[in-house]
Amino acid sequence: MKFIVSSTYLLKQLQVLGGVINNSNTLPILDNFLFELNNTELIISASDLETTMSAKLEVESDNSGSIAVPARLLLDTLKTFPEQPLTFVVEDNNTIEISSNHGKYALAYADGNEFPKAVSLENASSTTLNGDILATAINKTIFAAGNDDLRPVMSGVFFQFSTEGLTFVATDAHKLVKYSREDVSASEVTEFIMPKKPLNLLKGILSASDENVTIEYNDSNAKFSFENVELICRLIDGKYPNYEAVIPKENPNKLTIDRTQFLNSVRRVSIFSNKTTHQIRLKIAGAELNISAEDIDYSNKAEERLTCDYQGDDMQIGFNSRFLTEMLNNLTSDDVQLEMSLPNRAGILTPVDGLDEGEQVTMLVMPVMLNN
Repeated sequence: MKFIVSSTYLLKQLQVLGGVINNSNTLPILDNFLFELNNTELIISASDLETTMSAKLEVESDNSGSIAVPARLLLDTLKTFPEQPLTFVVEDNNTIEISSNHGKYALAYADGNEFPKAVSLENASSTTLNGDILATAINKTIFAAGNDDLRPVMSGVFFQFSTEGLTFVATDAHKLVKYSREDVSASEVTEFIMPKKPLNLLKGILSASDENVTIEYNDSNAKFSFENVELICRLIDGKYPNYEAVIPKENPNKLTIDRTQFLNSVRRVSIFSNKTTHQIRLKIAGAELNISAEDIDYSNKAEERLTCDYQGDDMQIGFNSRFLTEMLNNLTSDDVQLEMSLPNRAGILTPVDGLDEGEQVTMLVMPVMLNN
């Protein structure tokens, strides 16, 4: 088995695939990339058993075969080369030899047949959408997903597809984000929960990409295909909580404010908040928003006044500043609206401007009890 490939082209593909490989694998074979050569087509795969990703590369060759090559060693070597053709030759003594312009490097390889096979999706449905839209949807939601192993369904992003549009939801019970698109739709109604790791990989590859992504899915797995890349992952099993029920419908108190100003103010004031609760207090009266925080243990306190546009009754409400900062950071609009009903009911944060046609973002943040 022998092939010739450009060093930078190979490195670029392997760096994408390398994100799949865990630092500590139970199966030693998973520390390798699988190389499957079929004449001029080389398919390289990486897997952690839950997620398998593969890329097709064009190479110069007229052989075929499959071997597993140590990932870390290969990546570290390739990073040091300037752009040049590399020749890979499988030798008889169970090593693969790489020849560059200046030298030769031999790596021990494993049998490609030991590498776990990716699942094939039976009876799959499919939807196609633009890569940039998918990357935006992941970006807008993934930060709100939980990390609780006891509630695995909340540790992923909920995909809800219908003929009317697509909805992506993430929550950790303290905050919730719902991102929906009405300008894209699926041919049938379906829903599934995607784990975080494959979503982070997709987000990295697809941001600012005009490629179309085909998503195929059945009850247990999903497959994302675009350009020369395929990613198959196991879905999170279980029923997603009824998130619509937690979004308060009647919110008569509406606050509209400049997002950057609000964010900077919350950031500054929160430095003085209690280090365990991160609690800040919003006091709204007329056209004035008063943001304050206090850490009684250390006699630290801060207070800022901002002008805002407010319709509703005067009120005081407490929030965890970390959640509020994360949400404001994740929005890109100039102005945001915070809708509230009572100090013990969730607040709803939405962007006022800067959205595409058919795009909607709703963020929900749970209040914290104020100790007067």
